[in-house]
Amino acid sequence: MSKKKKLRIAVEEQETISECLDRIEAMGYRPTARREEPLFGLDANGEPYPVKQQIVFDCVPKATE
Repeated sequence: MSKKKKLRIAVEEQETISECLDRIEAMGYRPTARREEPLFGLDANGEPYPVKQQIVFDCVPKATE
């Protein structure tokens, strides 16, 4: 089974960054970039407001040696 060339993996709600990196390693990928993306909610008037920041890693498959 071939792996996707790129994946975007987010740090889960109750997960540390270290645990997420271990999960990425176990999947056979390595992180290439880290991003913090804002998540927005809508108030009563339909206006967006920031809820929290989510950490997302861009990952590629590990090179086989």
